[in-house]
Amino acid sequence: MRTSWGSATDRGLVRRINEDALLAYPPVFLVADGMGGHAAGDVASRLAVEEFAQLAGRPVAEPDEVHACFRRTARRLRTVVEAGRTAGTTVAGVGVAAYDGAEYWLVFNIGDSRVYRLADGVLEQISVDHSVVQELIDAGQIAPEQADEHPERHVVTRAIATSGEPAPDYWLIPAGPGDRLLVCTDGLTIELSDARIHQVLAGVPDPQEAAEQLVAEAVAAGGRDNVSAVVVDVAAATPPSDMEATRPSRGPWTDEVDGATIPRSSLHRTEGSS
Repeated sequence: MRTSWGSATDRGLVRRINEDALLAYPPVFLVADGMGGHAAGDVASRLAVEEFAQLAGRPVAEPDEVHACFRRTARRLRTVVEAGRTAGTTVAGVGVAAYDGAEYWLVFNIGDSRVYRLADGVLEQISVDHSVVQELIDAGQIAPEQADEHPERHVVTRAIATSGEPAPDYWLIPAGPGDRLLVCTDGLTIELSDARIHQVLAGVPDPQEAAEQLVAEAVAAGGRDNVSAVVVDVAAATPPSDMEATRPSRGPWTDEVDGATIPRSSLHRTEGSS
C-alpha cells in the first residue's frame, strides 16, 4: 500500500510554546501532545517522535515494534526530565500494516489525541479518548454534548509519563482504496466540530492543503491550545519497486500491560471489507 500525506502544526493564540510534535513518514503517521510546560512537555513529545521515527522507511509497522516505541519513550522520559518534575505526552497515530496477506491500518492511541477515518463519505472516530470526560460519557453520567464545557475536559487518564508503563490502545482496520485518515491533537477537536472536520476532509482533495486548512481554522476559531494535524490518503498510483514489498505481520500484539488507569482492550479489530 502506498500513501500520500500532509501535515501542519501551530502554536495557537494562547500557548507560549508549541508542545506538539508530529511524524509523517511511511509506514507511521502520528501526533504527540506534550504536557508539562517548557523543557518538559515539548521534550516529551519530541522524544516520542524520535523513537517512532526509527520505524520510518520500513514496508510495514509491526504491532510489537510500535509498542516498543511507547516503552522506549517512557524510559527516556524518566531519565531526561529533571527530578521532581512531571511530564508526559499523548500519542495518537496510524501505521501501515499487513496481516494474513491483507493490508490494514494499525491505529494506536494513548491520551486524548485522536485518529479519524473518512471512508465512503462517512467520518468515524477510530480512537477512544483516555480522559475523565470520556469515562463519564461511557458511564452515562454526562451526555456527549456536555463534554466541551465540563471543568475536567482537559484531564487525561493515560499518557506516556514519568511514572508507570504506557498502556496504549490498538485497532487493526482493513485498509480501503478510498480511505483518508486524520491524526490530530485535541487543539483541533476543541475548536472544530466533527461536522466541520468532515466537510474539510471531504472537500479538500490534497492532503497537505487539508491539514493546513484544518489547523488554520482551529487557530482562527480560538486557538486555545497547540494544534497539529496529519492527513493520510491511500495513493492510487502504482507503487515504485522500493514500496512494493510487504511482509506478513506476526499478528496483533497481545501482551498484558500494567497501567494505573482503567484498562481497555489492548487491541480492537474491525473485520469486514472496505
